[in-house]
Formats: sequence, C-alpha cells, structure tokens
Amino acid sequence: MTLSHQTPDAPTRCALGLGSNLGNPKDNLDKAVRLLEQTVGITLVARSSDYRTPPWGPVPQGDYTNICVVIDTMLSPQDLLKRCLDIEIELGRVRDVRWGPRIIDVDVLIYGVREIREETLEIPHPRMGDRAFVLIPLAEIWPDAPLGDGRTAVDALETCPDQEGVVKLEPVS
Repeated sequence: MTLSHQTPDAPTRCALGLGSNLGNPKDNLDKAVRLLEQTVGITLVARSSDYRTPPWGPVPQGDYTNICVVIDTMLSPQDLLKRCLDIEIELGRVRDVRWGPRIIDVDVLIYGVREIREETLEIPHPRMGDRAFVLIPLAEIWPDAPLGDGRTAVDALETCPDQEGVVKLEPVS
C-alpha cells in the first residue's frame, strides 16, 4: 500500500473511534488495532478500555463493543481515512445498511487541531460531542482532546446524554 506522508517532520496527534457488533467484537477490535499499529506512519499512543454500548440509530441490532485509540501519525488526514477504510474492508466490513450492524467501524475523530470539511471527511467528527459511546472511551485516554467546538472530551461529557448505557467491560485474562 502506498500512502503519502505529511510534509511536516512532526507527527500529528489523532483520535480514532472503533466499534463492532458482529462476530467476536473484541477480536475484531484487537485485529483492527494491530493493523493500525503495523501501518508505516502510525504510532499507537493509547487504547481505551472496551465498553459495551447500546446501538445508535434506527436499525434494530445487538450491542456494540467500542473503544478509542490515540495515535501519532505522519499520514495526511485523507490517507489516514483511507487506511481506516482499508482496515474495515480487510476485516470484512460490508456497507449495506446505514447505522446497521457491522464487523468493524473505524472513524477518524480528531486530527490535531485541523478542521476539514470535505464530502468524504469531516474532522473533528461532527457528532462525537453528543455520543457517550465515543466520549467515555476518549476521555479515558485523552481527557483534554479538542472537539473543535471549544470543548474537550471531559467538558462534553458533562452534558452528554445516554451515559448510563455505556458499560466498561472487564479485561479478559
């Protein structure tokens, strides 16, 4: 795979949100994180605990397992998105129903302090500040993550609905 790199010499701190509710969600998340770690230009900084979360959206389906990761990357925002989408495909994701069940979902939440509004890429993720399944794992590993609206992850949690549905899962020994 050929991915272009940013021109600056310093990596950019980013946050990704990952979720799965098909097959073995924990294994799916572990595989996705390993693939991210194996990507040239990406360094894993932190991984949150796993959280069981109710499905979001209008499609009836089982609970999700969600995590966030913080990475440092030399990839451009567009190449980081491409790598996330390639990982989804590699793990068997099929996009057939919007907000439907999925084997893996990898979203770019934050890319430094950059704001990007393109047809296929919006950074910071426009709805993360209202989604407990994103904010709780993100605040665990990057409390002062900038959401782009003047709030940090911890600030947004103060008014975020549906937090009671997000349950931290105990690590499997």
